Amino acid sequence: MVSAIIAAAGSGRRMGKNMNKIFLPLGGQPVLLHSIKLFAAMEEVGEIIVAISPDESEQVRQLLAASGAAKPVKLAAGGRERQHSIANALQMVSPAAEIILVHDGARPLLAVSTAREVIAAARSCRAAGAAVPVKDTVKRVDSEEFVVDTPERSTLWAMQTPQAFAAELLREAYRQANEDGYLGTDDASLVERLGVRVKLVRGGYRNLKITTPEDLIMAEALLQNGGGKETMRVGIGYDVHRLVAGRKLVLGGVEVPHTLGLDGHSDADVLLHAIKDALLGAAALGDIGRHFPDSDARYKGISSLLLLAEVGRLLADKGYRVSNIDATIVAEKPRLAPFIAAMNANIARALAINPDQVNVKATTTEGLGFAGMQQGIAAYATVSLITA
Repeated sequence: MVSAIIAAAGSGRRMGKNMNKIFLPLGGQPVLLHSIKLFAAMEEVGEIIVAISPDESEQVRQLLAASGAAKPVKLAAGGRERQHSIANALQMVSPAAEIILVHDGARPLLAVSTAREVIAAARSCRAAGAAVPVKDTVKRVDSEEFVVDTPERSTLWAMQTPQAFAAELLREAYRQANEDGYLGTDDASLVERLGVRVKLVRGGYRNLKITTPEDLIMAEALLQNGGGKETMRVGIGYDVHRLVAGRKLVLGGVEVPHTLGLDGHSDADVLLHAIKDALLGAAALGDIGRHFPDSDARYKGISSLLLLAEVGRLLADKGYRVSNIDATIVAEKPRLAPFIAAMNANIARALAINPDQVNVKATTTEGLGFAGMQQGIAAYATVSLITA
């Protein structure tokens, strides 16, 4: 299991703000939520710990309660220095954790592929971190700011996060640093002191750390245009199932009281089937029949919410995140309005997005067609994806 620690106990001093920069809005949500949602959607990550100033813990709890994050998040007390904050978070890491990943909460544009590569490198090399080659010529200077020498640029890399380590190795590195009174600038520097080599994984220049107002402007621009990549993908989905006796009626993961239910190999949740097809189509990943065929006994009677979460992971693997979902259920009966909010919440939770990114509606056909004659229920879905 991987335990993800997010360092978020900084300040807005260099931002010129009277608030922690991780609470600043980026792409319509606080900076911190971008990282939390990314790790919450990763199957490898079993727990998330956020190191935050005790004075801001209630603000983070409120933020998390409204976020719909798919995994529970623990809060650790932030310290005077980043190293002290991570040390406190280490005390809360589960004994079952094999890998401990540390990420800066002020790096909201991390690609899930980079996080996975760092984790894989840590499993094989015990210590790894994201980094990028330095683009500019770097000068070493003296106390009077005169140039001393010019290091060979090809040997210089700028360190980023995440950084990941074998759990016991990172614990030992922090124990030794504490014993020696050593204060490092990142976790890798503490591990290096033990004589362990740290494997670098090529990160991305997009994975910038928000420190100044200019960084926030750049991050917003990258988030809006995908850093020069394709910015948005749109998909549509449609599904229909026959109404039969002796089956439960499940829509949006909600069991709706009714005399009839939908027939199908899984739970026949026609709404989620349409949404999954729309999501897969937007990412050019085929359809649900390709990924979850009704000829496979594993999917007999399975909850479509579980399969929706799996679709979310497939999207993350391809570098996409859900921007919004708009869906319509076509059913003459029963009346679905009382259940819509729960459907929205279920869908958001399965995809690790905010409930306000999901909009489920219900309509009738005024007695016309198969839906009007209560022979079946149909669902339509339109979704948009953006670069993760």
